[in-house]
Amino acid sequence: MGGMSVRTQSPEPSDSSEPSGSSGSVHRAGFACFVGRPNAGKSTLTNALVGQKVAITSNRPQTTRHTVRGIVHRPDAQLILVDTPGLHKPRTLLGERLNDVVRTTWAEVDVIGFCLPADQKIGPGDRFIAKELAGIRKTPKVAIVTKTDLVDSKALAEQLIAIDQLGKELGFEWAEIVPVSATGGRQVDLLADLLVPLLPEGPTLYPEGDLTDEPEQVMVAELIREAALEGVRDELPHSIAVVVEEMLPRPDRPADRPLLDIHANVYIERPSQKGIIIGPKGKRLKDVGIKSRKQIEALLGTPVFLDLHVKVAKDWQRDPKQLRRLGF
Repeated sequence: MGGMSVRTQSPEPSDSSEPSGSSGSVHRAGFACFVGRPNAGKSTLTNALVGQKVAITSNRPQTTRHTVRGIVHRPDAQLILVDTPGLHKPRTLLGERLNDVVRTTWAEVDVIGFCLPADQKIGPGDRFIAKELAGIRKTPKVAIVTKTDLVDSKALAEQLIAIDQLGKELGFEWAEIVPVSATGGRQVDLLADLLVPLLPEGPTLYPEGDLTDEPEQVMVAELIREAALEGVRDELPHSIAVVVEEMLPRPDRPADRPLLDIHANVYIERPSQKGIIIGPKGKRLKDVGIKSRKQIEALLGTPVFLDLHVKVAKDWQRDPKQLRRLGF
């Protein structure tokens, strides 16, 4: 197989062995994205890694930031799985732009996992994605053979060889080739063990309890940001970021009259910009609240109480730490 490295683990590692991927006191944190054609098992794999079902992503294109689909917390690492629109042969300008979003994401994540189902031969869609991946030199690429529970060992071996060959044909080496079954829980932990060493060293980027940034929160934040930008686009085009801190149903409401409490912060870069966003006697901020609340209610299909606060995050566009915190 010309040096092909396929990773498997025995189903019952001994208690005394140190967990794979553990590296003393070094902590790693970073971003990974799973790619693959539709129905390649990306969502199921994400849920299996996180340990519970995380909200499915919306099909509305998120062109300004990446949706965080799942956060895997480990003692030695935090693996943040980001979502991308599916890469496809574009037929429209929108399609081209969405592909650009995908390529931008691929260039920014720390590792790319290419999901290929064990029960389907490599097809034109897979080759299209693999060709694109071949153009990304610096980011490690892991081939993940999904749905291994659907095939016998002979078919799996053939698929592993075919995937190894695919990389060679296109002039790159897979960092790892890992067969998994997300539904059967087979080798999911091993996959995490192999992804972690490919992440940069660093502290955790999300609080311990967070398992996902729900797509609704991302979309709500975008609607608020859109409303906040209206009328100040020329003055503050990129200085506004919105973070939804909390979205909770109000507990004391009857079932037929629900109310969703949303608390969000609108961040700007300098104190002098605060007045522009708030407006005379708070009028502009009030308008932002009214306009965005209507759209949020339409999006979520429930009445909303929207609590907005304007905060200064000094020069957040130039500060990597702040950018991470604000989700960029």
